[in-house]
Amino acid sequence: MKHNKDELVKKYIRDIKSADVWSVFKIIADFVKGFDELGELGPTVTIFGSARTDENNEYYKKAQKLSSMLGKVGFNVMTGGGPGIMEAANKGAFENKDVESIGLNIDLPFEQFTNPFTTKELSFDYFFSRKVMLVKYSMAYVIFPGGYGTLDELFEALTLIQTRKVTGVKVFVIGVDFYQPLLDFIEAKLYKHDMIDLEDVHMIHLTDDLQSVVTEIENSLLEQIKMLKEFGLGDTKYYKSLLEFSLNKHIESKDK
Repeated sequence: MKHNKDELVKKYIRDIKSADVWSVFKIIADFVKGFDELGELGPTVTIFGSARTDENNEYYKKAQKLSSMLGKVGFNVMTGGGPGIMEAANKGAFENKDVESIGLNIDLPFEQFTNPFTTKELSFDYFFSRKVMLVKYSMAYVIFPGGYGTLDELFEALTLIQTRKVTGVKVFVIGVDFYQPLLDFIEAKLYKHDMIDLEDVHMIHLTDDLQSVVTEIENSLLEQIKMLKEFGLGDTKYYKSLLEFSLNKHIESKDK
């Protein structure tokens, strides 16, 4: 088993250190594939979390429940496509046939495999191109407990919002017991030493209340549509998909 794992690692290293020109083509292919497949998704929430949690884990169960709740009100769910929290989130979305359960996988030498609960699946060669797609077409990011990769995704999302590279997007962190020490560190060290502003601290919504997450995401839809139009993105596929979704929800609510 160890021999097979070592061979996979060697192959992976050879691939990522291949000729520069070939790497450029692979990077372009990653982006073209993502833009082409995801541009017209409509309202989507990206869920991040550990690949190592099993179905008995409390956060696995919460991720599945939250995704099911989001799917019921019409939101697609996007994950990294692997096991653990990602599988749980795709499983919850998969229960709702009117939404997409999207998995954006990454070619790794071990650990990552595609879970069976996706309706749309893409595979990427590079972490950075995959990460762009995980955040570009989402109106909210939900962070469940995880390791280095999950923390990287959390701080990447916060940096994009802080620097106004994305606007109107909310960050929800699930797991008060798990993440409170991290938020304490951010306030006691980063904020107290003037390395971030108070509004940067407030970008993080730490909660275990899944219904409040769904409600806040629903309420942020009109705000995001307004911002996209103000930024001159009213002709984009993404803007039009959000607007169509909003109008349909309004019609449905009037009918009820």
